[in-house]
Amino acid sequence: MLHQLRNRNFYIMILGDAFLFCISLIGAYLIRFDFYFSCENLSQALKLMPFIVLIKSATYFSFGLYRGMWRYSSISDMWKLCWATLFSSLLIVSAILYICHFKGYSRGVFFIDGLLTLFLTGSFRLSIRLLYSKGLILKEKFFTPLNKTKRVIIVGAGDAGEMVLRDIQNNPYSSYDVVGFVDDDPAKRGRTIHGVKVLGSVDELPEFVQEMDIDEVLVAIPTATGKQMKRIINICEKCGVPYKTLPGIVELIDGKATVKRFRDVSYEDLLRRKPVKLDTQAISKYVNGKTILVTGAGGSIGSELCRQLTRFSPAKLILLDASEANLYEIQTELMYRFGFKDIAPVLGNVQYRPVVESVMNEYKPELIIHAAAYKHVPMMEMYPWEAVFNNIVGSRNVMNAAVKFGAKRFIMVSTDKAVRPTNVMGASKRVCELIMQSLNGENGTKMMCVRFGNVIGSSGSVIPLFKKQIEYGGPVTITHPEVTRYFMTIPEACQLILQAGALGKGGEVFILEMGEPVKIKDIAEELIRLSGKEPGRDIEMVFIGLRPGEKLYEELITEGEGIVRTEHKKIYVLHTNNNWYGHGSKQAFRRWLDSKLKDLVKAAEMHDTEMIKTILKKLVPEYNPKLH
Repeated sequence: MLHQLRNRNFYIMILGDAFLFCISLIGAYLIRFDFYFSCENLSQALKLMPFIVLIKSATYFSFGLYRGMWRYSSISDMWKLCWATLFSSLLIVSAILYICHFKGYSRGVFFIDGLLTLFLTGSFRLSIRLLYSKGLILKEKFFTPLNKTKRVIIVGAGDAGEMVLRDIQNNPYSSYDVVGFVDDDPAKRGRTIHGVKVLGSVDELPEFVQEMDIDEVLVAIPTATGKQMKRIINICEKCGVPYKTLPGIVELIDGKATVKRFRDVSYEDLLRRKPVKLDTQAISKYVNGKTILVTGAGGSIGSELCRQLTRFSPAKLILLDASEANLYEIQTELMYRFGFKDIAPVLGNVQYRPVVESVMNEYKPELIIHAAAYKHVPMMEMYPWEAVFNNIVGSRNVMNAAVKFGAKRFIMVSTDKAVRPTNVMGASKRVCELIMQSLNGENGTKMMCVRFGNVIGSSGSVIPLFKKQIEYGGPVTITHPEVTRYFMTIPEACQLILQAGALGKGGEVFILEMGEPVKIKDIAEELIRLSGKEPGRDIEMVFIGLRPGEKLYEELITEGEGIVRTEHKKIYVLHTNNNWYGHGSKQAFRRWLDSKLKDLVKAAEMHDTEMIKTILKKLVPEYNPKLH
């Protein structure tokens, strides 16, 4: 109640209604007496006016008509208004009847007064909604209509299409201007929905887009089958303009999604566990005020690392990436979205040692986070020499430079595919882990690595592929019904990297407790349902067999590694045995490793796939390329 009394609109509505109650009474007398207002009638009306205004205002208040926001008025609100008006008229008539038995008063005046009151107060409220829906009232700024910047056509003139149109028309902040519908039902052609015409069939959509200068297409047929949706999407693609689809009608009714925007699937929905939140105080201690180099800064992991690092106020961020577009994008995002200006973008490839050493020499980074790598398993099976050049040689260049120029900490991103690898990519990352351990502690540089499971939503991961396939109407392709993977989100992965830097003393491999592995098949089914479809009915699922280098399940620990808890309950550290993989000492192990790496680089330069795999097998005895 007190909150209501502080609201300026509360008084505007009461005063507005009081004025309309007066107009209704005067109008009732004019209509009843053929627009002749005698002095006697005027005197009678003026005597009744305070009494009638008081009764009606009190009734409207008791019916809760001053609690609502009339910009959102609905049929139920109008019914409430009808009942309040009827009740107030009955009270007035009862009072007059009790006091004077209508002596000297016309009964018709009170009947007409009730009708006029309902008409005027209802019109008052509907006009408020109309002004808001047309953008003439926005956040208390009057007569500042919002320009509709995007001309759109809605595909589907059914219930969902009507909901979309109504939502757009009722939202003054919407930038959409709906110019028409298309629908395959011939009976709907030429008819209108809320003043918007059904132009023709879906097949005619490209013509309408061109003729009417359309900017975007909204597909509002949530009941469409996979085959029907595939046809609609193919037609939309021919239009050459962006298109969006809407969630299932059941989701709209249940409130799980709105027609205001595309249903974005939350990757956390797919984890089957709560995301891990890590300790930020320890991270801040070693990041704050430091010069930090991030390799692969424009990638999925690297870019998120940069975003999170800005929270801890580093002195400078050096962004190294081989992709010009990715580098520019993360640079501008950090500057204009996060307001972080101390950035040094470097366009270069970690494969070239002079580039890496030049960066290290110029900026002298105290912390290096190495996220640059090729990670697509089937692609690295086709081009194994690229895995050698980029993953192994590139990583060794960065690690050697870190030692040479005295970096305090070096953190490398690894993968669970490095455990008993069955593919070149996994074996190459395992070799990187061995190089890291052989160089740890040199020139005071603490080196460590972080072993990930699959990172949901990262470039090259299966989830974006599934989303595209669902958008196109299927089928969703899965390698094998029993394939399982560990999953983590991009923010989790990046927090793990930063946490490792705080916990690491050198030479460790860190892993995150990621719960139970999840079947890819279950992920696909859940993703289809989250998109408002039914697996097997609306979207077909097809099993295509394991791709080269893939195995049914991934592991986080390899033979000879002991798992130990850290200070953080969700992070574990792996320690290898102390005999340096059978070589007795660190120096002997490094000599053997350098020798094999020279042979590996020669094989890569000759593009000799079999020789590359043979040498990788010597470097990583548990590597089994034939195991699937």
